[in-house]
Amino acid sequence: MDIARFKKLPIIGILRGIEKEALGPLVETMASSGLETVEVTMNTKGAASLIKEAVKLSRGRLTIGAGTVLDMGSLKTALDSGAEFIVMPVVVEDVVAHCVKQRIAVFPGALTAQEVYNAWKAGATMVKVFPAGVFGPAYFRELKAPLNDVELLACGGVTAENMKDYFANGASAAAFGASVFKKEWLAKGDYAHIAHSIKAFTGQFNK
Repeated sequence: MDIARFKKLPIIGILRGIEKEALGPLVETMASSGLETVEVTMNTKGAASLIKEAVKLSRGRLTIGAGTVLDMGSLKTALDSGAEFIVMPVVVEDVVAHCVKQRIAVFPGALTAQEVYNAWKAGATMVKVFPAGVFGPAYFRELKAPLNDVELLACGGVTAENMKDYFANGASAAAFGASVFKKEWLAKGDYAHIAHSIKAFTGQFNK
C-alpha cells in the first residue's frame, strides 16, 4: 500500500457480507466514483476469493485490503489472496507485529486513550478509532490533545455529512461501509445510488 498516495485520498470503503455476483459491478462502481482504497472483511463468506477477484478486476485502480483480521491464520489467508493492507477492530499483537516486520500497512482498532497509545506504539500505520460515531468528532480533538503525533482513522458512524468534522478535529483518514453499500441497493443492483453515495465522500477531496 502506498501510504503517501492514500493520504491524498484518505478514505476506505468497507465491503462486508457481499455476494460474489456483486463484486464485478461494485469494483467498476467504486473505481468510476473515485474511490481508491477498499477492504473486504475476513468474516465475509468466501473473503479470500473475493479479495483475489477484486485485485484482478480492479487492474490497479483500487488498493485492496482485508478487514476484521483477528488471528494469524486470517492474516496469512488475506496476504496470500493479495491484500495490501490489514484492518482490525481491536489490537491483535502478533498480527500487528508481523505486519510491522513485513512493512505491511496495518490499521488496528482502539477506542480509549490507552488503547490508542498502545496500538500506535505497536507500530500502527494509523489507529482505527472504532466505533467513532458513539463519541463523535469532538472525541478526536480530545485524543489528539495529548496524543498529537498519533494518526487516527475514523470508522463507525462516519457519513459524507460529518466526515469533514472528523478531519477538522484531528482524524487523518475515515472509513465507511454499510451506509453506502446498502444491502437493499445491492439486492436490487442499484449501483447508481451506491455511486452517488461514494461520490459524496470522494468529491470532498481535491486530487
